[in-house]
Amino acid sequence: MGELTTEETSAFHVAPWMHVIEAGGGAPLDEVLPASGRVHVARLNGKDMVDEVATFQQFSESLKFPEYFGWNWNSFYDCLRDLEWLSSDYCILIVDSADEVLSDDDDARKEFFSALWRAGKQRSYTKRPEGVTLSTISIVLSCSEKSSSTLAGQLGELQESLTS
Repeated sequence: MGELTTEETSAFHVAPWMHVIEAGGGAPLDEVLPASGRVHVARLNGKDMVDEVATFQQFSESLKFPEYFGWNWNSFYDCLRDLEWLSSDYCILIVDSADEVLSDDDDARKEFFSALWRAGKQRSYTKRPEGVTLSTISIVLSCSEKSSSTLAGQLGELQESLTS
């Protein structure tokens, strides 16, 4: 971990569970899809996530958050980390226009991406003896070509700050 890798498909792999892609591009399917099992796919639009309430609303509707969701960042992370109510083995979150999520609120934006990264890490495990990191969630962040490397760099920095 801690290493940002790129593919010729213009996908940045921030962590085994988090990928930044250029809109219209894509991450290799074998890195996003599970080998088997039931999958819940949620596709959200970052352009509509103009504030915390709108962000929480989109995720709550797409991931069917339980009634006890507290509409704050701690509760948001707790729900992303759990997701047991979905009755699926695996969850794929696709956020289109991810570079526009909470663009006018730097603190909330950092909380948002931190919650996604931490939930992905929490839902991951290392397969032994191979030492391969597997996850029950894939987070695909799609953005414009000029924004993808910037967002991937910001997420890499966030990853470093959360692991140090």
